[in-house]
Order: sequence, then structure tokens, then C-alpha cells
Amino acid sequence: MAMSWIIATAIFIVGICVGYIISRLTNKNQKQQTSLKKDLDKSKYELEQYRQELVDHFARSAELLDNVSKDYSKLYEHMAKTSAELMPNLPTQDNPFAQRIATLEPVENNEPIEDEVMDHQPRDYANGATGLFSDKPTAIRENEIPVAEAKAS
Repeated sequence: MAMSWIIATAIFIVGICVGYIISRLTNKNQKQQTSLKKDLDKSKYELEQYRQELVDHFARSAELLDNVSKDYSKLYEHMAKTSAELMPNLPTQDNPFAQRIATLEPVENNEPIEDEVMDHQPRDYANGATGLFSDKPTAIRENEIPVAEAKAS
């Protein structure tokens, strides 16, 4: 009689385990929760990627705006200096740059300009035919007289 109670208890425990496994596999809510968790993880990952792209975008934009600002300052400084050099006798009220020359802050040039960087010596020749030796026909404007006609008249 004691043996039948042990067998009955073992069958009952095995039945509970099998019932739990079957209910777990057939439960729609569990599948839906698993699906929602995957979607949530995917959305979090995409959001993090988007944030990183946004941070990179603003960092690059700030760098470009800084370059534009420096280039603008360089251009303005150049225009102010050359206007003063080329027109020294021009009254200050007529020179649009004279008012701001004193307020300009010198621009620190950390990077050399591409034209200033020379990795090699300049060539003494051009690629292909240029000038008189090019095969392209030249157009004569109305106010220009060809050299041969000018000598004949």
C-alpha cells in the first residue's frame, strides 16, 4: 500500500510538470511577451544608433561651422588689409572695411591651406596641349581684330 502512494505522488508530480510545459508552449501571452521583448530590444538598439548618428552629425556640423567662421574671418581680414594697402589715401568713411579693422581678432591658423601645402615641386609643364597648341578653336570677339588683319590695314 505504501508503494501505491509513492507511485501516485510521482505520477502527480510528473503530471504537474507536463501540464506546466504544455501550458507554457501553448500560451499566446507568453509568445506575445517574447515578441514584444524582441521588438523592444530592437527599438532600443535603433534608438541608440540614431542618437549616436545625431551626436556625430552635430559634432561634424559644429566643426564645419567653425571652419566657415574661421574662413570668413580670414577673408574679412584679407579684404581689410588689402583695401588699406591698395587705397591708402581713401578716407576711412569711404572704406567699408576700415571701421572693423581694429575690431578684428587675429585668426589662428592651425592647419595649412591646401594651396600652401607642397608635397612636390611645381611642374614646368602642363598636362596636354594648352594655349596656341591646343586643338580647340578659338572664338574671335567683335572688338578683337586678328593680328594678320591688323598688320594688313
